[in-house]
Amino acid sequence: MSNRRVVVTGMGAVTPTGIGVEEYWKAVKEEKTGFAPITSFDTAEYKVKLAAEVKDFDPEAFMDKKTARRMERFSQFAVAAAKEAIEDAGLDMEKDDPWMAGCSIGCGVGSLQALEREHARLMEFGKGKVGPMFVPLMISNMAAGNVSILYGLKGKNIDVVTACATGTNSIGEAFRSIQYGEADVMVAGGCEAAICPMGIAGFTSLTALSSCEDPKRCSIPFDAERSGFVMGEGAGIVVLEELDHAKKRGAKIYAEVKGYGCSADAYHITSPAEDGSGAATAMKNAVKDAGLKMEDIMYINAHGTATKHNDLFETRAIKLAFGEHAEKLKINSTKSMIGHLLGAAGAVEFITCVKEIEEGFIHRTVGLMNTEEEMDLDYCKESAKMDIKYALSDSLGFGGHNAALVAAAFEE
Repeated sequence: MSNRRVVVTGMGAVTPTGIGVEEYWKAVKEEKTGFAPITSFDTAEYKVKLAAEVKDFDPEAFMDKKTARRMERFSQFAVAAAKEAIEDAGLDMEKDDPWMAGCSIGCGVGSLQALEREHARLMEFGKGKVGPMFVPLMISNMAAGNVSILYGLKGKNIDVVTACATGTNSIGEAFRSIQYGEADVMVAGGCEAAICPMGIAGFTSLTALSSCEDPKRCSIPFDAERSGFVMGEGAGIVVLEELDHAKKRGAKIYAEVKGYGCSADAYHITSPAEDGSGAATAMKNAVKDAGLKMEDIMYINAHGTATKHNDLFETRAIKLAFGEHAEKLKINSTKSMIGHLLGAAGAVEFITCVKEIEEGFIHRTVGLMNTEEEMDLDYCKESAKMDIKYALSDSLGFGGHNAALVAAAFEE
């Protein structure tokens, strides 16, 4: 059953530049960025001052007050984005088989806020005062769990955790599940909300974050002056369906998922393989899975974190995978506008690819001015209008996780 075709019929997004796909996409085309001083805690004693927070998020706009109180921020984001995606797809679980409708929503770290809060209670008041809801609030699978419960998705329910590749793997595994007949519908994507003292302090100690205080120069993927990534938060959720199932419902089809590829660097816990071989293999696997040639791909939405190692090694990966064809590729980084959403990054970037295919528009890598000698590809200093038949999105995660997806303009 692996020849079953899989299409995108719904999309939802919660991002630092807009809540809802329409608002987010408008911001992308207007090249708006979401970088600003952190408001969720006092950063006076922190080296890093900026992040890409989601602004004006009201969970009660997406669920009732009691339900919202029983979720941490990452789960609230997932539920909000899933609500939009499911409504966009026109899914009605009273008319569909709930056992063939599943959920694949990942989160990179779960709730660090719950960990901070309950650890403080433990230290001050003792073990008897740790909240009874601490564990179910904290653990990362509760995003998928809550979406499944609220929308009656009784099929395959998984939480893929592959650090910054989580969103891409989650959509890829949902794609596989439909291909192989485990489900007809999958609600899939990623979420994250780790802008808190532990999150910022931890990534700062790892020297992964930019300490630049200029919102226009803090997140500059592929630029010679790049100094690290900017922490973002949010969620990206898509509804994937088997093609005939979508047609029978009369669903709108945004795009087709054509290929999915993975690999492991087996090299280092934080750095990609220096020769790019791991990421290159994931991209080649995705293109092969799609039944395409490498030359068929003309556009890549890169992982593009703006760290010194990632952008250089990812460039090497693209050159290794595509050879001379790499010089013809358009390559951009959505993180130049919304920062790094960790477990949600790949999912929001996949949605970006779908919108770019739909409108024939490739956004520029905002803030990019000058690259380094070895980084000599077309990283989209300017936006471009072009027909996009296939888009490749790749993600790299701590631990050596590499994942890539190929999305395509839908054709009968």
